[in-house]
Amino acid sequence: MIASIKYNSKNYKIDLSNPLDISIPLQDGSKNVNAWHIDPPKIKPHKDGDFVGKVSQGASTNFNDIWFNPHAHVTHTECLGHITEGFYSVNQELKQFFFLAEVITVAPEKKGKDFVISEKQLKYALGNKKREALVIRTIPNLKNKCSMQYSNTNPPYLLEEAAHFLVAKGISHLLIDLPSVDKEKDGGTLLSHNAFWNMGGRPRSSATITEFIYVKNEIEDGCYFLNLHVAPFENDASPSRPILYKPF
Repeated sequence: MIASIKYNSKNYKIDLSNPLDISIPLQDGSKNVNAWHIDPPKIKPHKDGDFVGKVSQGASTNFNDIWFNPHAHVTHTECLGHITEGFYSVNQELKQFFFLAEVITVAPEKKGKDFVISEKQLKYALGNKKREALVIRTIPNLKNKCSMQYSNTNPPYLLEEAAHFLVAKGISHLLIDLPSVDKEKDGGTLLSHNAFWNMGGRPRSSATITEFIYVKNEIEDGCYFLNLHVAPFENDASPSRPILYKPF
């Protein structure tokens, strides 16, 4: 199915039968991606007395309980409620779901003992392009990103200056294939989160950060339309399934 889209007075077409899924699914057990020093997610049949919610064990339906943390276990989209004292729900703050996006590939640079994404790298990759969303794929880009155990590994992260640059560029939705835009152990400063949501000025309550994506190598850098939906959880973050469509 071909859909026509008019964006900023320019006409685009996308093939709705060719979605490019950049999410990491949730699965039971230790092979699931994980961060922040917590146990693996669990998907288990519900038990109540003699009842076990599993058809193969005599139940009429499969009836699973699921335990997980969206920040630690799955592709998720978060709003500024992730770092505010007051409550904000991503289900309420994300009101639009279709955006013009740019996919870029970045090799994090060495800085001391860390690997970081800098303002200079983002300026080079984006140039004069005007986009609502930015999808960052880091290299190396191996399939093990979908099962990586990130705790105590000091993954790459975004420098504060880079987050400020994205705000100035008008990027409202940032998607990245790392567990966080900030350093794993930063003493709670969360510099890039605070910068991206402009917490030092007028907070950008409609802006979102999506972490733990996986952009396959066959997806080329360039312009796409992004369909960004979250599960309707009234929480600062929710599991999400970002889908890209290549315009023509």
